[in-house]
Amino acid sequence: MLNNTGIAVILFGVMLIGFLFSAAEPAEDEEMQPPNIIFIFADDLGYYDVGVYGNREVRTPNIDALAERGLKFTRAYNMGSWSPAVCVPSRTMLNTGRFLWDARKLSNTGFQEWHENDLFWSRQLKQAGYDTYFTGKWHVPGVNPEDLFDYVVNIRPGMPNQTPEGYNRPHEDEEDPWSPYDPEFEGFWSSGIHWSEVLKNDAADFIEQAAGREAPFFMYLAFNAPHDPRQAPREYVESYNPDELEIPPNFLPVYPYKNPIGSGRVGDGNRPHTKGTPDDVIESSGYLRDEWLAPFPRTEYAMGVHRQEFYAIISHMDTQIGYILDSLDENGKTENTIIIFTADHGLAVGQHGLLGKQNMYEHSLRVPFILTGPGIPSGQVNDASIYLQDVVPTSIELAGGAVPDKYQFHSMLPLIRGENTGHYPAIYSAYLQNQRAVVEWPYKLILYPDISRIRLYDLDEDPYEIHDLAENSASEPVIRRLMQRLLELQDDTGDELDLSGPFNEWF
Repeated sequence: MLNNTGIAVILFGVMLIGFLFSAAEPAEDEEMQPPNIIFIFADDLGYYDVGVYGNREVRTPNIDALAERGLKFTRAYNMGSWSPAVCVPSRTMLNTGRFLWDARKLSNTGFQEWHENDLFWSRQLKQAGYDTYFTGKWHVPGVNPEDLFDYVVNIRPGMPNQTPEGYNRPHEDEEDPWSPYDPEFEGFWSSGIHWSEVLKNDAADFIEQAAGREAPFFMYLAFNAPHDPRQAPREYVESYNPDELEIPPNFLPVYPYKNPIGSGRVGDGNRPHTKGTPDDVIESSGYLRDEWLAPFPRTEYAMGVHRQEFYAIISHMDTQIGYILDSLDENGKTENTIIIFTADHGLAVGQHGLLGKQNMYEHSLRVPFILTGPGIPSGQVNDASIYLQDVVPTSIELAGGAVPDKYQFHSMLPLIRGENTGHYPAIYSAYLQNQRAVVEWPYKLILYPDISRIRLYDLDEDPYEIHDLAENSASEPVIRRLMQRLLELQDDTGDELDLSGPFNEWF
């Protein structure tokens, strides 16, 4: 027979389930209010650049702790990009709920329909009764976050300015002209305080303000870290020894295939040797800006230094996240706050001979994705394939709102509840008109239409994508199946690129 305590526990469980899995209006009782939502967004952070995802070198104790007390998704993807600045499409998709090419069309029309009908992510949460806050990197051209959020401070540009000394470095036999911790080079230091620390301070102020209000809150906290210039305080940089860091097993001095922007080729080495690389030189050369950060061909020495600086700025960001979590505790908001941590896309940092994210490899498409808070399973891992932008309809449902019919990304609540394991049958990704990819686990097919090149990988057996299976005759059935799957996904996503010419033998 149950005593009074047992009955109370059962009643509380019923109430919690009813709150999480219904679309009811927010209750007036404080204990039944919808959860607060904090969205923490990193910039240029791949899934394997966080300790809890298996990286044995980078130190991210606060992000790791979020995953340990929450739910970690292992196959979260960005859908791709229509521009060399991959973060712009990623954030446009995020704030509109639309797939890649439809988000581009919205952007080209000035988001008129989204403005007229309050369809932006933050406005949907506002309609659900939330106070909304924003600080950090925005990078959705043509949209002012001050028009979308109740409280906005410190809107940051796409990246901190990189000085010419920060390109084409370091060379093993020469003194490095640039320093990641010297404020002389500005970038993240341009305001006198590191941008990640400014964001942490903004978040703490937001939380203190929100704690004094009755409404639930939604906070969009967008770090610029660890985007280049990868700057961090000296103690963080020196805590990593570049000579002791592992060079990724998929490291290459030169990437063998074309990744075209303009007339340039990634990694062919045919460019002037300059100490600094001004933007006009980069633009006229046809090379991707990201790829100029390190010398051609890539060297293990240069990659060791770049990874040192990459890990340092990640660890510094992780420290700021820890302070944000402390602010939640101090203001008594932890227990009723859902925290979502992810990134706009990943980054190569030497893998496959590449520095940037303008490619179809896992290190650039796949991101960490962690949820924790009331109603989120604790200490669990989910291997379902998702898009990072699925956070938008998910958060709206968690807030008790109704997801607009115009949204194309899917709510993750069925995955969180354990009701569904097949979120998307396959993952689609694109880069301009020059690259396409489809992931139907465990296989990934990458296409380079301009050179009619196919690459095929088994991600279970070959997670670093080293062994191309496309030339193996036994792979033909897999390639044909994935080609058909890609055609279906092109239709679903509004991708008008005709692949029948360069790959006519497969159709």
